[in-house]
Amino acid sequence: MNTKPRPVVVAVGSLHYDIMVDAPDRPRKGETVTGFGWRPKFGGKGGNQAIAAARAGANVRMAGAIGDDDFGRFLLANLTAAGVDASRIAHVAGRGSGMSVAISDSGGDYGAVIVSGANTALDPGILDDASLWRGAGVLILQNEMPDAVNLAAAKAAKRAGVPVCLNAAPHRSLTDEFIALVDIMMVNAIEAEQFCGCPVGDIASAGGAARLLSNRFATVVVTAGGDGVVGLQRGREPVVVPAIPVRLISTHGAGDVFAGTFAAALAAGSTFAVCLDLANQAAARHVST
Repeated sequence: MNTKPRPVVVAVGSLHYDIMVDAPDRPRKGETVTGFGWRPKFGGKGGNQAIAAARAGANVRMAGAIGDDDFGRFLLANLTAAGVDASRIAHVAGRGSGMSVAISDSGGDYGAVIVSGANTALDPGILDDASLWRGAGVLILQNEMPDAVNLAAAKAAKRAGVPVCLNAAPHRSLTDEFIALVDIMMVNAIEAEQFCGCPVGDIASAGGAARLLSNRFATVVVTAGGDGVVGLQRGREPVVVPAIPVRLISTHGAGDVFAGTFAAALAAGSTFAVCLDLANQAAARHVST
């Protein structure tokens, strides 16, 4: 009988009730497009990554916030069903839960608009609870939460000796104080270009962006969609993981699956290369199902 404890991942992040719209293409400014259908979906980068980490075998503790509404009850039920410890999800009276509208086109790409709602009302003080960090192998953060929450979470993780992984999506400026607390910087091609100022259109340029980012972050991961992934630990040779050929259905949420699976593998003590490989495999399954 295997009695080895499950690795622990702490996720501090957003929760959104997603409304997914299927359409032939995303509308241009001023254009109306007739869609094929719509459906509700659990979302928010924080929630998606928490569930992905749990499905990858981690014991996940999540801190976040929902409103006192049907959207919030839907989000909480999904976290609980996935086995995520949601005891630190705050219920914010008088605020609607976060939500988004995502338009998925016939090519499998998407665009989305988020409304943060209760996500902006999380009290950073909740992150001082020592039980949140006990035995944790990594903290995973995203940029859908206020700067103050991410900074408080990173500081609390450092006090507990827990490494900090930032999935810097969506892109926004980061303070020097916060950058100093981040151990692993994870970005996609668009975000890498926004941070570095150089286009990322293939695996070679992804590697170039990773090298530039490694001047500020000890470990960098740049995901380049169908071109693969580049990981770089400062002072070491880059790790290149080729994309897995699959039949693309939709890229929506792929980055979150990658990040959550990576975090679970890291917390389990896997090598950097293995973490990248497992995350790449999970993302490939996600976009093709």
